[in-house]
Amino acid sequence: MTTAIAQTPKRLRIGVLALQGAFSEHQHALDRLTDDVASTVQIKTAAAFDDPELDALVLPGGESTTMALIAERSGLLEPLRAWVKSGKPVWGTCAGMILLSNEAHQTKIGGQALIGGLDVTVKRNAFGAQVDSFVADLNIPGIVSPEVPFPGVFIRAPVIETVDESKGVQVIARVQRKGETDPEGSIVAVRQGHILATAFHPELTDDDRFHRYFIEVIRSQGHKE
Repeated sequence: MTTAIAQTPKRLRIGVLALQGAFSEHQHALDRLTDDVASTVQIKTAAAFDDPELDALVLPGGESTTMALIAERSGLLEPLRAWVKSGKPVWGTCAGMILLSNEAHQTKIGGQALIGGLDVTVKRNAFGAQVDSFVADLNIPGIVSPEVPFPGVFIRAPVIETVDESKGVQVIARVQRKGETDPEGSIVAVRQGHILATAFHPELTDDDRFHRYFIEVIRSQGHKE
């Protein structure tokens, strides 16, 4: 009689776009998940996408217009678009969420380049300027327990104005703010298959539950062995 030996899931190699913004904070958060993450790597050039061991990508918070300009000038915009189109896992936080959206409102004069792929419309700086930053408790079914809400850090945060549910976009988090017109609150996190997007900054907290959720997203897309 042969005894089956359970396979240990592959430890992942995750890239973090490192052009501007809170990329090092994402790296530190992921590097702490040693059971699941073998290594993180900063993505600064198109050549970084030639790495066959790269399993997933994080687009950090920062200034989306600046990030898009640097990506264009460094030849990264098309490789980033190709990554998303290929169906490989990607997570965008704040500015990263804006870049992943198919349409963005309240952009600077002249607009900005987007990576696209996420079937949503976003509004930049929806909650106001830097001085209007805030932290809100978020109840996110399936990711955090109701007894221990997730601390959502919002800094010049965007919101998602529309989602295309027919394309499989799932709303996973909302926030209720003073003066909110929608009784359900503003959409601040979504998932569309291999794409995860959050308007808030999990990397600026000590709570690793959203980074662990991204690991689940990666593995659900077939990155298991």
